[in-house]
Amino acid sequence: MKVAAPHLLIVEARFYDAIADELAKGAIAEIEKVGGTYDRVAVPGVLEIPLAILLGLEAMSESADNPQYDGVVALGCVIRGETSHYDIVAGESARAVMDLSIDYGVPIGNGILTVENEAQAWARARMSEKNKGGGAAAASLDMVKVKERFGLAS
Repeated sequence: MKVAAPHLLIVEARFYDAIADELAKGAIAEIEKVGGTYDRVAVPGVLEIPLAILLGLEAMSESADNPQYDGVVALGCVIRGETSHYDIVAGESARAVMDLSIDYGVPIGNGILTVENEAQAWARARMSEKNKGGGAAAASLDMVKVKERFGLAS
């Protein structure tokens, strides 16, 4: 079954608001480029992204009246600090996002930046530079097509 207009869930960590806005701008542009639609959910930080994704997926399975998502885009930023907290946040969030993708068979584009400093974050977030938000949305949309190819579209 082909997904005519994919509907994605964007979960964005708002710890760095301006960077989150730029990542979302790139993701939204990519989704709209293919005629897709989206819902946005904001969470405080990157560690909260996996639970928000899980809640969205569970709500989707509870009732056909809830939004049905073909894929998910996870957006956020982790900037290395002076402690090992960076390693925990970066690693645990990535693992949880990957586990959700595998366990639920849902395409999740991971646009969580893990960088050394704010300059690196901006270079990756800006649409005019690396546009990682757009890349995460494109990855999710590409995997929606893979699901379609195997007859597993939502």
